[in-house]
Amino acid sequence: MLAKLIYAIRTVFRAFRNILRRMKHAPEYVLFTLDGSYPELPVPPAPWWQRFFTKSPLSLQELGDRLRQVAHDPRVKGVVLHLRPLAMSMAQLQTLRGFISELKAKGKRVVGWSYSYDTANYFVACAADEILMQHDGLISPLGLKFNYYFLSEALERVGLKFDAVQITPFKSAPDIFIRKNMSDEARQMSNWLADSLYGDFVQGVAEGRKMSEAEAKALVDKSPYIDLKAIQAHAIDGLLSEEELPEHLGSDGAAAKISSWESAKRRLRLQPLKRPGKYITLLRIEGDIVDGKSQRPPIKPPVLIPFLTRERAGDLSVVQDARRVLRDKRAAALVVYVDSGGGSATASEAMSAALRQVAKIKPVIICMGPVAGSGGYYVATPGQWIIAQPTTITGSIGVVWGKLITSGLLSKLSFNKEIISRGEHIKLLDTSRPYTDEERTWVRDFIERVYDVFLDRVCQSRKMTRDAVDAISGGRVWTGRQALQNGLIDQLGGLQEAFAKARELASLDEKTAIHEVSIRKGNLPPIAQPTAILDYAISGVRIFNSANALLISTLTPEE
Repeated sequence: MLAKLIYAIRTVFRAFRNILRRMKHAPEYVLFTLDGSYPELPVPPAPWWQRFFTKSPLSLQELGDRLRQVAHDPRVKGVVLHLRPLAMSMAQLQTLRGFISELKAKGKRVVGWSYSYDTANYFVACAADEILMQHDGLISPLGLKFNYYFLSEALERVGLKFDAVQITPFKSAPDIFIRKNMSDEARQMSNWLADSLYGDFVQGVAEGRKMSEAEAKALVDKSPYIDLKAIQAHAIDGLLSEEELPEHLGSDGAAAKISSWESAKRRLRLQPLKRPGKYITLLRIEGDIVDGKSQRPPIKPPVLIPFLTRERAGDLSVVQDARRVLRDKRAAALVVYVDSGGGSATASEAMSAALRQVAKIKPVIICMGPVAGSGGYYVATPGQWIIAQPTTITGSIGVVWGKLITSGLLSKLSFNKEIISRGEHIKLLDTSRPYTDEERTWVRDFIERVYDVFLDRVCQSRKMTRDAVDAISGGRVWTGRQALQNGLIDQLGGLQEAFAKARELASLDEKTAIHEVSIRKGNLPPIAQPTAILDYAISGVRIFNSANALLISTLTPEE
């Protein structure tokens, strides 16, 4: 009752604020400058001492909220996107294009402008109503390029060697450490991924420039373009400086009024408040899946050392989050955002088991980010509905095991090492030597067992036969569009589509609030089996526990 009273008071207050805002002159166009990278979700608050040195970046979802506020105000005619180079994955670019589509659906004109275009910002610009470029600007060579590195010779030079056990040829994660070049299977897989990603890019150009796909492909293949050539090729719509935008966007001889978001936000109409009561909960699984607690680096890691300082999703943290959602009576549905290339099998199973408990009494929707492969797909299997962008990298259903042999490096450094041990197989994980034949047999048996359980999870989740899953697993990696065709996901889209599906399955309305699982101290123990069990694929699966920490493998797609 108190919550409803507070909601009513806040609604009246917001209506009064909107009256005041209507008395102010709203801009005709709002300018957004997009530059660099944007995380999908808001970065969680850092410890107080880190806030002095770092500033939380704007996330894509926060950007989407700003664009929706612009769309909500009928006085605003449109949006100008000043597009700088964007360091974002294709899946994130598609999320951004989705925001542009929302604006256009609300009747807003969207104009893309840049001093020059590359593949990323041109892909975004093609979703706009009009593409403009600065005089003497350039459209760089368009297309996609993927670099694959192989470090076995480099490791040998310093006395290191990686000893891996693989049971499927397409599970190529260890190849970077054990091979000098690409295997036939990896090359085949890389080509079908490139074909799918390139196809989505060409399709985006075709839709935006109102061309056939053949014409769009020809436009891409004939790039680069200097400014005048770009006009002739219909790659852009006009040449003008940013200073000329007001006159270009004006009407009846009057220049249009353009404001930055920072200036416009104080005059735009506020969107309706979310209602109190039940809500949708958001839980994130980002980074390498590890045994232990989730960790986030204090600073963005350099590309050269990603394994040392990138994000980690720990089972101790994610399981606790899932248990809080299970106990929260106001959490009517759960959306799990997954952006992970995999990691520990035991951690993946622990997370999956906790999410299965939630799924027995509440709808669980999985939203895949740029990457959700291997362990990242494992934790998605409890979902009643799985959503991914067309260019999300997913699949990689398989298992590998390996260790880095350091004896050669220690010898080069004149480090002498002696081992005194008891127990015949205690040195299984010792990095001073490769596996023996007997150990290799044991490792293979173990990962085959883990792989067997992984396949069971997929079969039961996707309601597919073992033969059908075998044909698309074995470490094979797919784009989201290919995963939809293969039955591994249910829908193409992003978080907005995931929230919409959660509202549908939980019978919630558009004004339902979305709350992220809050970080709290104290551990919650597991509870008895929920009594209200939903009838869907995951119910009744066998639980597999292993005392061993095994890498399902970290899927590392092209940066």
